[in-house]
Amino acid sequence: MKKLVLAVVTAAAVLAAALIPSGAPVEAAQPGFASAVSAIKQLSWQTNASVNALAVSGNTVFAGGLFTRIRQPGKPAGQGEAVRTYIAAFNRTTGAPTSFAPKLNGAVWSIATSPDGNWVVIGGDFTTVNGLPRKRIAMFSVVTGRIVSAWDPAVSYRVKALAINQYNQVFLGGSFGRVDGQVRNRLAALRLIQGDLLAWNPNADNDVYAIDVSDDGNKVFVGGPFAKLRGIDHYSLAMLNTTTGAAYSMPAAAAIPKPTATCTTRVKDIDTLGNKVFVSNGGDGSGCYDGVLAADVTTGKLLWKNNCLGATEAIKAIGDWVYKGSHAHNCSSSGAFGDGTGTHYLLVESAVNGQIGPWFPNTDAGGTTKVGPLAMASGGNDLWVGGDFGKVNNTVQQGLTRFTNVPGGALPLMPKAPTLSSTVTNQVTVKFTDGYDLDNILLTYNVFRGSTLIRTYKYYTYYWRQRATTTFVDTGVKKGQTVSYHVEVHDGRNIRKGPAASVTVR
Repeated sequence: MKKLVLAVVTAAAVLAAALIPSGAPVEAAQPGFASAVSAIKQLSWQTNASVNALAVSGNTVFAGGLFTRIRQPGKPAGQGEAVRTYIAAFNRTTGAPTSFAPKLNGAVWSIATSPDGNWVVIGGDFTTVNGLPRKRIAMFSVVTGRIVSAWDPAVSYRVKALAINQYNQVFLGGSFGRVDGQVRNRLAALRLIQGDLLAWNPNADNDVYAIDVSDDGNKVFVGGPFAKLRGIDHYSLAMLNTTTGAAYSMPAAAAIPKPTATCTTRVKDIDTLGNKVFVSNGGDGSGCYDGVLAADVTTGKLLWKNNCLGATEAIKAIGDWVYKGSHAHNCSSSGAFGDGTGTHYLLVESAVNGQIGPWFPNTDAGGTTKVGPLAMASGGNDLWVGGDFGKVNNTVQQGLTRFTNVPGGALPLMPKAPTLSSTVTNQVTVKFTDGYDLDNILLTYNVFRGSTLIRTYKYYTYYWRQRATTTFVDTGVKKGQTVSYHVEVHDGRNIRKGPAASVTVR
C-alpha cells in the first residue's frame, strides 16, 4: 500500500532521529513530544475482536480483521455497538465510523488503497461480500463505499498481504495456489481497474505475510516464511521486479538468520518510505531474531539492524521514525531496557540508525493471538494501531487506537517533594529524584527555593530505568531561616510543579 507520508520534517526532527540511549541523545523541538506523534491516545471507536489490517485513503481509515462489531470509545463490550462484519471505515480526524459497512462471511487479513485515493482492495478468507461471490479478494470505491461489481478475481486460499502501485498493479501474497484457475503459488498480480491476472509469477515455496512497493512503484518487497522463489534460495525476504517477477540481489536479506533446529525467524511486515525499506521480523525459539532492519531500496544493502527480542508484528515509517508493534521484552542489545521490565508492545526506532526513540505508550495482549498490536497505518501526521489488545495506556480500548501530532504530549511524572537537611551552619542539603515522560526523554528539572530558581538540571531519562537522585548544597541561606523548596519538571511544553518541603537552617 502506498501511503501519505510526513511531507515536512524539521531540521530538529532529523537530529532527533539520530537518538541513541548510550550517548547524549538529541530530541526534536516538537510541540511537547519528541517523535512524530504523541504517546497520548486520541478518541477512536473500538472493535470486539482483533484488527489484522489497516490502510489510509485521504481522511478515511479502513480496518479489517476478525471483528463483527464496533463500539463507542470507553464503552465496555456489548455496549454502544454497531454491526461491522470483518471490515469497517473510520474518520481519520474524529476516530468515528463512517457508513461503510459491507457484509462479509469471513475474516479480512489485508487492505491496500490505490495511490490515487479512489479504490480500496481487501483480502482474506471471505467468499461472499454483500451476497456476491468474492473469492478472498474484493474492491470498493473509496468515494461511494460500493463494491465494484465487475471486479471479481478468484483466489484459492487466504490473501494475507496486498500492495498497489501507481501503475495500477495489485500485488497479493498469502497461502493460495491458484488465481482465476491459473497456478500462482502464494504471489500474484492483478490489473487494478480490470481485475485480470497478470503474468507476474515469483512462485514462492511457502506463505507470504508481507508486501510493499517502493515509492516509485518499480520494486516489490515480499516477506514471509518462504525459502525459495522460482526454485532459487531467497529466505524470508526478497526484492522483485514489478514486471517480470524476477528477484534482484538484496544483500540485507542475509541479516535474517536461516532456520536452525531451535530457531526460525521470518518476516512479519514491510514498509517502504523514500529510499529505505523497513522490515520487521519474528522468531520462534529463545533468543531468535525478532527485530527490525532497514535496507536501501535501490541496492538492497543493509543500513541497520535492531536486535530487540520479542517478535515485531507491525511497523510504520513516519518521517525519520519507525513505529513498531511488538511484544518486545529485551532491547538491552540497543542500550535500552532488559528483561524484567515488562512487555513493551509499542515503541519507536530512529529511521537513521534503528535505536529506540522517545515514545512509550503501551497496550496489553489478548484475543486469539495474544501478541498485542498487529497492524499500523498513517496519513502522515497520525498513527493508527490495530491488534488483539483490550487496553491502551491502561484504559479500555479494544482492537483499535490512534495517536496524533496534536500539541501537548504526555505530561512528565509529577516530581516528589525534595528531601531536605541542614547539618552545617548556613547550608541546606537538597535531594530530589528524576522522573520520566512517555513521549520525551530529555527533561529539565528546575529547583526553587521559595519562588527563586536556584538550580537547573537536564537529564535523559527512561521510565524503565531506576530513578536517579540528585544532591546539592544550597549556601544561599542563613541560620534560623525556615525555607521551602520544590521541583518543577519541563518537557519542552508541559510543566509540572511538585509539592514543597521546608527546613529550618542550622
